[in-house]
Amino acid sequence: MSESTNVDDLLDAIAKVLIRCFGFGILLLALSFGVILLAKEQIYEIHGQWYDLTPNQFDLVFYSVLATAKTCVFLFFLVPYVSIRLVLSKRRS
Repeated sequence: MSESTNVDDLLDAIAKVLIRCFGFGILLLALSFGVILLAKEQIYEIHGQWYDLTPNQFDLVFYSVLATAKTCVFLFFLVPYVSIRLVLSKRRS
């Protein structure tokens, strides 16, 4: 087996891990969004008392965290996955 094949196999394995992490990240974001849609008032009551937040501040914090998490999921999982796939397709052609 050549060294090139070993590198290709390693990159393929890393790409598979990255796409699964991306899927789990998106699933977690969707779950978080669903929970906040269904139980926003209850979550606000708990956190609003702990941190003395207004409803507008709570919404701002929640959507900021979701936006940051979504950016991180795309930046750290999808971009490297696409990059690896592009490298592998170029090497195989």
